[in-house]
Parts: sequence; structure tokens; C-alpha cells
Amino acid sequence: MASLPDLSLAMDAAEAGDAAEAGALAGSWMFGDLDGSDILLEYAPILQPPYVVAGIGLAMGVLCGLTFAKLVQNRLEGWKQDRLALLPLGNIAITLPYIGVVIGVTLFIGGSLQVFGFSSGVALLVSFVLSVGTAGALWVQLERLMGQVQDGTFSAVDFDNFDQFF
Repeated sequence: MASLPDLSLAMDAAEAGDAAEAGALAGSWMFGDLDGSDILLEYAPILQPPYVVAGIGLAMGVLCGLTFAKLVQNRLEGWKQDRLALLPLGNIAITLPYIGVVIGVTLFIGGSLQVFGFSSGVALLVSFVLSVGTAGALWVQLERLMGQVQDGTFSAVDFDNFDQFF
């Protein structure tokens, strides 16, 4: 909406015979002295704050995680029924969703850190290091557990007795 002083200035300029100034004043009531690119940025901010990046990362991590879980579950079912080999886990069908989980988690953590004021480079670097470190540790642990299941040395974990962990 036009503010009254801007419209009155435009009307005064029109009465004085200065049509160019009247048109500029009448058109500037909405955007002030912004040019076209500033007006575009006003309506389409470049992901600041980056909720979209965090949302895409979350969706990607969840979808790839569900896919990865189903593939591992299918491999365990195949081992139970037909004694198919559980290891090696590193084939392309299982590794690709796992990489998708790592990328999704990286984007989610990076976007979330950007929301809290971190620059995009620092946020994505920190999230990448956290994601890759955690993913590597989980991959090693999963391979150890699958090896125990395949060798028959796997036993149920008793979380009430923490002495076995230390």
C-alpha cells in the first residue's frame, strides 16, 4: 500500500508538470530505491536461513536410510533361509544407499548449523567430518556384527549389564 506522504509527493510533482518525477515517485512507494535485482532478492532469498537444505538433507537421509535398512534386512533373511554369505557388505547395491545417508546427514547438519549462524563453508565442513567419521565407525561395527552372525559367535547384547562393554 502507498503511504500518504509518497502519494502526496507524486501528486505535487504531477501538478507541477514533472511527469517523470511523478512516475518515479508513484512507482517507488512499494520498493523504495531498490533496483530490479534487489527486488528479486526480496522475494526469492538465496536460502538464508537454509531451511530448504536441512529439509532436503533430512528427507534424503531418511529415504536412503530406510532403503539401506531394507537391503540389510533382506541380506539377513537370505542368510537365515539359504545360508547366503553376509559379507562382504561393500557391494554397490548396499553402499549406494549408505552414501546417500551420509550425504543426507551432511546436508541436514550443515543446513541446521547455518540456521544458527555458521557460514555455509564451515557448517558443511564440520557436518561432513562428523558424518563421515560416524558413518565409518558404524560401517566397521556393522561388518563386525555381520561377521559374528555369519560365524555363529553372535550373542544377544544385555544392556542391563554394562560390565561387558568395559
